[in-house]
Amino acid sequence: MTTLVFLDPVHPAGRLADAASPAILATDQGVTRGDGIFESLLAVDGVPRKLQAHLDRLAASARTMDLAIPAAESWEAAISTAVAAWTDSQTPAAADDAGPGAAAAAAGETQCVVKLIATRGPEGANTTTAWVAVSAVSPALAVQRQKGLAVVLLERGYDSDIAARAPWLLMGAKTLSYAVNMAALRHAHTLGADDVIFTSGDELVLEGPTSSVLLAHISDDSGVPVKRLITPHLDTGILPGTTQGALFAAAKAAGWELGYGPVTPADLLDADAVWLISSLRLLAPVNTIDGAEIGTAEIRKALTDELSALLAKTL
Repeated sequence: MTTLVFLDPVHPAGRLADAASPAILATDQGVTRGDGIFESLLAVDGVPRKLQAHLDRLAASARTMDLAIPAAESWEAAISTAVAAWTDSQTPAAADDAGPGAAAAAAGETQCVVKLIATRGPEGANTTTAWVAVSAVSPALAVQRQKGLAVVLLERGYDSDIAARAPWLLMGAKTLSYAVNMAALRHAHTLGADDVIFTSGDELVLEGPTSSVLLAHISDDSGVPVKRLITPHLDTGILPGTTQGALFAAAKAAGWELGYGPVTPADLLDADAVWLISSLRLLAPVNTIDGAEIGTAEIRKALTDELSALLAKTL
């Protein structure tokens, strides 16, 4: 079951809508052109996590898109309305009707997915359409965290300096134009893989279709283990990861060294561990890349457990 709340000046706390009934005009440019932006975040016990970071990134995407969106206060009010309404809907009877995700919520699940969406609205209307959608967390995400991922490298089709040369490509903005990302995932599935890590034409590691990339190296050449956590730098036009940023802050406080690319495919294959990280999936270890095992199962598990514990403190 999904709860929808539209941001509406007439309703300061947001306007509840029936998710089973038509709510978006067929002429909305978010539908016809993918002309819009979004954010996805996790709410735990009714509290959205890293909300300010997601609102900041939504605003940054809007500026890149030259898209006028409601103020942060309006989003916060609509989110509160939507999360409260979704939580109230998670009765045992409603959960039985809504499927396994909602049933888990009724049995004690306290997490939900909160999506913030804004489009350019119907063509010629000069009005933004904005809404919040709240739904259950997919059980598949927990499976990926537990079992890990088989990943393939796919070229994204441009060099790493394209963001500076062609700002109209909207690199680093979280837009609704996700058809290429979804096609990449479908292609990975035909190859027997679970997910994708994109690379640039000049062979730098970028990001996943719905995640940031992390890798770790452990060095004890001096007799004292040194743990280093690395992610590709943002100059390549990748999306700044809110969960990656939160983990980096927690890891730094715990004594990890931090690094920002450039990262090459060879760096991934040489790492002691690699992860895909996002607000909903959290930290999912990469078991193999193009069929080659990353590190060892023992080291991957130990590092994943350690970093997952640090990440949990930020939720």
